[in-house]
Amino acid sequence: MSPVLSSSKPAGFPIRRAPFSSASLFPVCPDHSPNTRTSERAPLHDPGSIVPDGISNSGGSDCPPSAIPVPCGDPLRNAQDFRKDAVLVAKDAVPGAAPDRAAPLVGIARLASISPAAPTRRTSDQRPEYFLLPVKSILNKCESGRVPFDWTINPYRGCEFACKYCYARYTHEFMELDGLAFEKKIFVKKDAAVLLTREIATKYSFAAGRASVPEHICIGTATDPYQPAEKEYGVTRACLEELARHNGLSVSITTKSNLVTRDIDLLQEIAKHSRLYVDITVTTLRPRLARLLEPRAPRPDLRLAAIRKLRDAGISVGVLASPLIPGITDRDGELESLAAAAKDAGALWISSGVLFLMPSSAKQFLPFLREKFPRLTRQYQSWYSQNAYAPEPYRQKIAARLARIKSQLGFCFRPWEELTHPVAPAPQLSLAL
Repeated sequence: MSPVLSSSKPAGFPIRRAPFSSASLFPVCPDHSPNTRTSERAPLHDPGSIVPDGISNSGGSDCPPSAIPVPCGDPLRNAQDFRKDAVLVAKDAVPGAAPDRAAPLVGIARLASISPAAPTRRTSDQRPEYFLLPVKSILNKCESGRVPFDWTINPYRGCEFACKYCYARYTHEFMELDGLAFEKKIFVKKDAAVLLTREIATKYSFAAGRASVPEHICIGTATDPYQPAEKEYGVTRACLEELARHNGLSVSITTKSNLVTRDIDLLQEIAKHSRLYVDITVTTLRPRLARLLEPRAPRPDLRLAAIRKLRDAGISVGVLASPLIPGITDRDGELESLAAAAKDAGALWISSGVLFLMPSSAKQFLPFLREKFPRLTRQYQSWYSQNAYAPEPYRQKIAARLARIKSQLGFCFRPWEELTHPVAPAPQLSLAL
């Protein structure tokens, strides 16, 4: 049992098993809320130091912008827009500064403001601050027709991996927090599995449309479900325990962490009765570069080892080589070597997409670029100053390059196409007479 659901093993914070009113869970104490804290407990130091909403939405904070390379090896897409209107912070806002308190907080911002600090066993000064978020929903509808999933599950808000390019920083702005706090203030979604039990029964369709295809659930679209918080709070495992109780689901998981192998038992159980895919994100094989770009994520070799372990356990797993960062991870032979290593590890598919920068991401990535890769500053200003996307000819070139790599290495498995078919029933066991 996950510590989130277990009554015999304490999880470190109180657990409620019934639906609740989030308004009455905690007193409103704005003076102690993450929205008004000005002292940051977990400043990030040198990148070389070693160490995934709540409200159902339509294309909201849990549904990724349409340009994101989607899970399950989806090919590069040419989306025309993304939710720029979701960016709430002013261009000249001071990072971490409290929002204007003249207007009352509403929605997820109000829930964040009443979230108490979550107990943690971690004592390092580098740890983030954890909060217990009293969410109203865990299964969130994604209305975008540009991604192959219908629902998202993000067990946490914020992510400690602190990837410099992370698009999902804008999700903290829904809570009236600056995007730079994305890796410093992590919100743990309380009672996630309890909510999921109810929502699978009331919201999810096991046989949608004429083809009787189950709706697809993607875990980890806006935060990594296996970030370090998962070791303490077990929200992801609790959700998997609930999914394992059902037949005929369609589920995928996206992560950078080898911690996913901890849950092989549940993944195998889900795969027996439902469709399941796991995407492991690997942006580069170079460990020093990976530490620069993804300061607190597991090393690339650990992710490749996780792919091997998952494949040995019979789990369908592929590699998400995204984002491909112009001038940094796109040099000749690099994507080819990454794909070859993924194939050698047993990956069944590979997909990739070029970096795109929402304003909240650019605030973090562009200063990093000027410091570490100053020679690229002019190119990025030309490409990204007026557009979140790299130029179309460059993206088409990368898509063609990836297609050649797939053909040469024999990556022919296309899981995203299987999402359009019904889930095959599990074979019946023959009885020995």
